[in-house]
Amino acid sequence: MSPANHQPHHAPELRAAARNLGRRRFLTVTGAAAALAFSVNLPAAGTASAAELDPAQLTDDPFTLGVASGDPLPDSVLLWTRLAPAPYQADSGLPAQRVSVSWEVALDERFRRVVRRGTATAHPEFHHTVHVDVDHLAPGHVYYYRFRAGRWVSPAGRTRTAPPRQSRTDGLTFGLVSCQRYDQGYYTAYRHLAQEDVDVVFHLGDYLYEYAVNSAGGSRAYPTGTLPALFNRETVTLEDYRLRYALYKSDADLRAAHAAHPFVVTWDDHETENNYADDTPENSVPPEEFLLRRAAAYRAYWENMPLRRPQLPEGPDLQLYRRLHWGRLAQFDVLDTRQYRSNQAYGDGWQFSGPESEDPARTLTGDAQERWLINGWHRSNAVWNVVPQQVTFSQRYNSTTLPSKVSMDSWDGYPASRERVLAGAQAAGIENLMVLTGDVHVHYGFDIKRDFSDPGSKTMGTEIVTTSITSGGNGSEKPSNWDTLMTANPHLKFFNGQRGYATVTLGRELARADFKTVSHVTTEGAPLTTAASFVTEVGEQGLKPA
Repeated sequence: MSPANHQPHHAPELRAAARNLGRRRFLTVTGAAAALAFSVNLPAAGTASAAELDPAQLTDDPFTLGVASGDPLPDSVLLWTRLAPAPYQADSGLPAQRVSVSWEVALDERFRRVVRRGTATAHPEFHHTVHVDVDHLAPGHVYYYRFRAGRWVSPAGRTRTAPPRQSRTDGLTFGLVSCQRYDQGYYTAYRHLAQEDVDVVFHLGDYLYEYAVNSAGGSRAYPTGTLPALFNRETVTLEDYRLRYALYKSDADLRAAHAAHPFVVTWDDHETENNYADDTPENSVPPEEFLLRRAAAYRAYWENMPLRRPQLPEGPDLQLYRRLHWGRLAQFDVLDTRQYRSNQAYGDGWQFSGPESEDPARTLTGDAQERWLINGWHRSNAVWNVVPQQVTFSQRYNSTTLPSKVSMDSWDGYPASRERVLAGAQAAGIENLMVLTGDVHVHYGFDIKRDFSDPGSKTMGTEIVTTSITSGGNGSEKPSNWDTLMTANPHLKFFNGQRGYATVTLGRELARADFKTVSHVTTEGAPLTTAASFVTEVGEQGLKPA
């Protein structure tokens, strides 16, 4: 949540665009594109308009923000980089010209056995980012990749493809991360995650935060003046968001984690603005003005994440929800619980449930995404049906006496939406449901009950909530509300308030979740501890200590 006095100053170009374009016109693709071009100064001629840069002009290393890969399929993986010789400048140290970037994929770290190579273009319209969808790869293989621009060669990354779609895969291990506010600590957890033997990492939102970062990097306590003043303002324009990604990706530990593992990403709120809901902003600005900000945020997100072309936004719209498979072992339905949701009931925050929050018409996913999720379950032949998403799914009371308040920003604030999803899973015959969650800056392990008001009702699955990488500062093993939450929620099996990440190993007989923590993030070098481990069995869901 933001401070009580949080009132961002929206840039003049956003206000001007909003005045000239009513909400109805803006929400058409043509209107959205025109508004985006007007507000962020994108050339109308498209991505082929710029002249080509002579590679000899690249006198400084352009690969300062590292490399990444994502969304592994059986025959392809998405590779990403961004050219930024001067990442803390608005132009990244490059002229508005396109740059030819070559890439190669090999079976070995020394690139002696190159299996695919090609050339891509880093367009200035996309801030010199590169997205390469490398196809014709072998399923279930580890690959190494790198880029070259002029005489410069990028760091090498390691990625992998998914196993064949209908294969009887026996195992998969993945990492879970979320909430990495730069100015609240060091990314020590990412340094540890880079060394883990995982197949893929799911990022569950809040990759960046919109709030100002001072010259000392907040809790990182750099010498005053280390960071330029342009970071000491809230992100509103496309330039703001692009610069903030540059700041975050300049962190060596984050770059190491991206280079070590493919990521599957989804956003929450802070990639745009705290606790926004569809076209409703946190603060009192017109929806059409907020949608211009959202368009800028979504564009910068796509530019800086390892996402394929189908996720390229159109104005303020970006379809982020998508489905991935790991053989017949797991189906992953990646959700977006921010872009389509009804506005939070009762003014947001922790409130008592009532007619407003319990309105059956309220939705967290939007109707189309909800149907897509449930229809996908009906077609699933996976042992595990896994739902990477953002906000706490399970019921969470904050009082041992009833009625208890609940979070209006989580699924508790949208109980009809949650009931439709659980009923859909039941109707589809889903037996091993796992929900993956971020957002709350703590580790939780929940049993998902068919009826949360009845502790004896069927356990339909488990929810693994990963804590933050840094957000919230150092945290504590037992937060002040630990006893209350553990007592008030009998389906809550684990609660830890330190920073870190989680890993999950799926097998054909059981799944294991390891909740990992670091003791501090305001200084570097904290060791990694496994705070707790749990298993849940195929056909008999429910978390049990490992």
